[in-house]
Amino acid sequence: MPQDATYPTYVLAEELGHLLLARGQSVTTAESCTGGLIAGAITDVPGSSSWFERGFVTYANTAKMDMLGVPPMFLDTVGAVSEPVVAAMAQGAADAARAQWAVAVSGVAGPGGGSAEKPVGLVWFAWATPMGIETERKIFSGDRHAVRAATVQHALRKLIAFIKDNQ
Repeated sequence: MPQDATYPTYVLAEELGHLLLARGQSVTTAESCTGGLIAGAITDVPGSSSWFERGFVTYANTAKMDMLGVPPMFLDTVGAVSEPVVAAMAQGAADAARAQWAVAVSGVAGPGGGSAEKPVGLVWFAWATPMGIETERKIFSGDRHAVRAATVQHALRKLIAFIKDNQ
């Protein structure tokens, strides 16, 4: 097991895998600001192909629309870093991957790109679960690396919590 800075993330991904394997279920990811880091954390776990088939890196708005079916109206009216967009990303990923679980993230990792309404560190999360879509807005501090790392950890922690709550 890796003993470097990614160790806690690895432990989370490993726990996620154990939970999903025990249920015969799978997960997918839809990532913007993390650029595939959540999928990368998952695929660091040997055997993850048993519970993770694919993830979606949809950095551009056209990718969100083309790959995940995000309505253009959402992007035009509220922007990519918003609750409606991440909810649509999560549902679109779950549907496309035929997965029971999905996590989607869109945010402003920095150092630039922030605004008064959407500051650097803002991340919107959505989880598609068998019970429906759950969303959350978080603001993380630190540089680009810190924001992205915190996003990966939070996405995995909450996904694990939702799975445990769905016993």
